[in-house]
Amino acid sequence: MEISSGVRVLTLTETFTIARGSTDTEEVVWAEIAHGGHVGRGEGAPDDRYGESVEAAREFIERAGDALGDDPFALEAIEHRLRSRGGSVVGCCAVECALHDLVGKLVGQPTWRLLGLADRTPPTSYTIGIDSIEGTADRARRAAEAGYRRLKVKLGGAADLERLEAIRAVCDLPLRVDANEGWTVAEARDLLPALVGLNVELIEQPFPAAERDAFRELRAVASGIPLVVDEGCHTLRDVADVAGYADGVNLKLAKTGGIREAVRMIHASRALGLVVMLGCMIESSLGISAAGQFASLCDFVDLDGHLLISDDPCEGLTLEDGRIVLSQRPGLGVEPRA
Repeated sequence: MEISSGVRVLTLTETFTIARGSTDTEEVVWAEIAHGGHVGRGEGAPDDRYGESVEAAREFIERAGDALGDDPFALEAIEHRLRSRGGSVVGCCAVECALHDLVGKLVGQPTWRLLGLADRTPPTSYTIGIDSIEGTADRARRAAEAGYRRLKVKLGGAADLERLEAIRAVCDLPLRVDANEGWTVAEARDLLPALVGLNVELIEQPFPAAERDAFRELRAVASGIPLVVDEGCHTLRDVADVAGYADGVNLKLAKTGGIREAVRMIHASRALGLVVMLGCMIESSLGISAAGQFASLCDFVDLDGHLLISDDPCEGLTLEDGRIVLSQRPGLGVEPRA
């Protein structure tokens, strides 16, 4: 197997703001593995919040060739060799997803079918970044008109409640809120009654990852709204701890390092009574499609990263009735645009 890497710069349709900052572009890393007349492709989305960089991811990919061996179907063994060397989790993700794409192409089947799963996914939320009250209402109105069936709202600012009320004034779609570690316990407790009244489905990462007692305190009064951990849960070894202070996990391939670890985490979460959310970074259809292959296992889906960019370099993933529609084509089902 021959492996190579590349970088794509993705331009967002609108400035995207969360509690930690704003961006207009994002860089993603691609891995390509050639074997048997086919090319498997995978993507990784570095995030400095997790200590990842484009340079480290590319370095991991470029030196991954000696871990691949000559049997692309030996996915467990290859994954073990990749993880045992350490380094970039995002780089590992790109390689592992490329292998799943390649294996699907070699046998002529989509990856979701090879995993024994279904192609129907839960409705995806559409993410509204931090904005003015008027801008938030406008984005929510446009999302509803475009056919999205769930909204995820980035919070962590002074006007959180006013922004949520502005959304409710223009649409009645179910809401999910994500503070990206931006709240204090006092702020969360003050907002909670309003969140219940606004029919909020879940609260994602309200506090810094290390502040587990804050989660426990809010959980005791959360009135049935699940508290979902994102920044505090990366791999399988984190899942059991989450069950002691929250209600669910948000999985992202950029954290798990690939599809196989994500599926293991879903089964562990189920065994521990946790709800499972599947999230993403700003990614192209290639990265989103990789996550979509196992989305049927999840309770909540937030796979809209490719819907927030203006220059998706891939094609093959579509949206219908607010759901990501997976391709019937082999592998991950997407290819670079001509």
